[in-house]
This record gives sequence, structure tokens and C-alpha cells, in this order.
Amino acid sequence: MKPSMNSKIAVLYGPKGGNTEKIAKLIAKKIGHDKCDLIAVRDADETLLAPYNKLIIGGSTIGTHNWSHSNTSVDWDQFMPKFKKMNFAGKKVAIFGLGDHLAYTNHFVNEMFSLYQVLKNNGATIVGQWPTDGYEFNESAAIVDGKFVGLPIDEDHEDDLSEGRIDAWLNTLSAQM
Repeated sequence: MKPSMNSKIAVLYGPKGGNTEKIAKLIAKKIGHDKCDLIAVRDADETLLAPYNKLIIGGSTIGTHNWSHSNTSVDWDQFMPKFKKMNFAGKKVAIFGLGDHLAYTNHFVNEMFSLYQVLKNNGATIVGQWPTDGYEFNESAAIVDGKFVGLPIDEDHEDDLSEGRIDAWLNTLSAQM
């Protein structure tokens, strides 16, 4: 039996291309493509996301020198005004964020907190908070009550840890969603 739309998980990510898309695809593969829909932020709108009661949303915290003009975070920049107006009441949402803990040690995965704020303010139930243990950084806005608001991934310097972290996080999410 095919899952109904509201039992499927939307895996929403941006920007398209690069490590964020790579991690979103890995998450979708591990969940199972029959149990989730992979949606790029640039292709999303409220009508598309409204039927989903469970979402996993990802983005990246980047410096402008890291991206070519064709591969920037413009996806989230363009989507954010619509995103801020969406109603997430009754929806369970998990967040993942990509960041570089060496180059951006003073604002590691800060963009996760930006997503968290919008989601929380718009009624979402946030799940998937993650311990800070095992991460090296100086500061992060993405920590609330001693935990990251979602799963941090550093594909630049800790790509060997990504899959294990994703597996453990998804195991936690299965009980929370």
C-alpha cells in the first residue's frame, strides 16, 4: 500500500546543487523514496508543502566566497518571504544544516536557527534536536537549551562522520515523528 500524502515526509532543501542537496538525497534514500518526497526550495510553495504533516528542512550556513554565482543560497533568499508566511501548526519538523566548523567556527550552522525561528513562530513542533557532543566550534546561534535545533553536518571537514550522524539522527526522528 502506498503511503498517503499526509503520512509521507517532505524533505525540503536548498540550495540545489552542492553538499546540501547531497545530504538531502542521502536522507531521502535512508528514509525510503516511497516514504518521502524530495523537494528543492526553488521548486516549493505553500500549496506544495501544505499536505505534509512531517517535514525535514535543510539549508547551509556559507560564506559568499565558497559558492560560484550559479550555486548560491539565492534559493532560500527567494523562498524565505513565502516561508515566513506559512502556517506550520500541527506539523512536526526536523532541521538539518550544513556548515564549516573550521572556517566559520564563530557562527557554526547559524542558518539552522533562522529556520528554527520561522518554524517555531509559525506553529511547528520542532523535533530532532541534537547534542553538541562531538562537534568542535566556538559559537553557534543554533543551540537552544544546550542542544542544536537540528542536525549539523560538516561535509567540508567531517564528511567521514556524516553518514553515521544521519543514521543516528534518523533513528531518533523515527520515534519523534
